[in-house]
Amino acid sequence: MSAAKITNEVVYNLATELGFDLVGFAKAELLTNEIQRLREWLNQGFHAGMSYMERNLDKKENVALILEDARSVISLGMNYFNPAEVRLSSGEGKISRYAWGKDYHFIIKEKIELLIERLKFIDSEFNGIGYVDAGPVMDKVWGAKAGLGWIGKNSNLINRNFGSYFFVANIITNFIFQYDVPQPDFCGACTACIDACPTQAIVSPKIVDSNKCISYLTIENKGEIPREFDGKYSEWIFGCDICQEVCPWNKKFSTPTRVEEFYDAPNKKLKFKEVLSMTNGAFKKRFSSSPIKRAKLKGLKRNVLFLIK
Repeated sequence: MSAAKITNEVVYNLATELGFDLVGFAKAELLTNEIQRLREWLNQGFHAGMSYMERNLDKKENVALILEDARSVISLGMNYFNPAEVRLSSGEGKISRYAWGKDYHFIIKEKIELLIERLKFIDSEFNGIGYVDAGPVMDKVWGAKAGLGWIGKNSNLINRNFGSYFFVANIITNFIFQYDVPQPDFCGACTACIDACPTQAIVSPKIVDSNKCISYLTIENKGEIPREFDGKYSEWIFGCDICQEVCPWNKKFSTPTRVEEFYDAPNKKLKFKEVLSMTNGAFKKRFSSSPIKRAKLKGLKRNVLFLIK
């Protein structure tokens, strides 16, 4: 099916009105090579305790198993960079920038639903299924194929105009578009992210061992944090931005977000004493709409205790 009324320009205009900064289009095709690389990564155990990453590999390879008449993937990028500086006092821990405010899943899911709704209003034959960093979709792969950026050595998607502080979402659709050309890899010989990782989690360019990654160990990890990482956490108690902070593309081109929701950021840092004395009720109330709830109170307290012991 071709998009007679819904063109690239129409989608771009609607998406940018909703707050998306990047819009790209890729042909829905098999991700055979990408799935092979994913299998190799899984076989090495680099996914650590994230067993869910082993599921639905067939759908990740073939989006037609998600939407039967899939023809295209619309990739969307939303810049979340809040330029506020965080100065820690003694007894305080750092939070990854993406989690300073409301959970981005809520923000972007609503905008994707609005975008699909408006496209269906223009042409009732439009069909689309949207995903935001969830479900059986290889977000960064499709973002790269759609020209949103290239996958850097830290495995993040990087854009020449925004760096890597942006969320990626995708819409699998039955419409055909003019497809974008993937961007070249502009990392060059730079190894800033690899050199800066305090736990050496980036074991080779574009390959991250989650068993060593501070983001994984403070969020998804359900066990204890290995003591071999003592003194290497730099006060991070939820996530880690080190490999992004040192990236030259972020230092030069990070642009303040134009999405107002990302400026409401009550959780730029947390006091250790506050976390350790927090009850489950207080935790749920404070972080009900925050990404921090993913770590659960038990995990957050574990992270604090790891730093102060």
